[in-house]
Amino acid sequence: MKRPFALLGPAVAAVLATAACASSSPYAAAPSAQPSPAPSASPAAVSPAATGTEIQVGSSRLGQILVDSKGRTVYLFVADSGATSSCNSAACVQYWPPVLTAGAPSAGAGANPALLGTTQRKDGTAQVTYAGHPLYYFITDKKAGDVTGQGINGFGGPWYVVSPSGRQIQ
Repeated sequence: MKRPFALLGPAVAAVLATAACASSSPYAAAPSAQPSPAPSASPAAVSPAATGTEIQVGSSRLGQILVDSKGRTVYLFVADSGATSSCNSAACVQYWPPVLTAGAPSAGAGANPALLGTTQRKDGTAQVTYAGHPLYYFITDKKAGDVTGQGINGFGGPWYVVSPSGRQIQ
């Protein structure tokens, strides 16, 4: 008697192999200029803080850098034009969520309050700026001190962590 499911084994193995390959991070290897879509970022990564977002100075392998109140690294995008964000596509925002705020941003330890500000994004949300640069997170930074987005060239330009003076760190 033939087993009706005997031919399913190779098909199931092929589906599982394809799924395993599709779930790998697009940044495991050198990233391309326009990475393919990845699993969506958690809503908390792009939601504005209930009150003004705090920017402070933290430590990383690159030295002293700007971070948020949880120690998460913030970046600037060289392709931005002044305080106007150039990262507005769904794909860009997925990989580089803007640092949003619901109130005036505040300066924590080491940050210069005179350099903090906001800019209005195309979607109407308020994005935190520092020394005139809109600030972003990078989707693969998972813990305080991670700088996995440093120097990535994507979505029209390079991305860098920010020094306490407001300059890019290369």
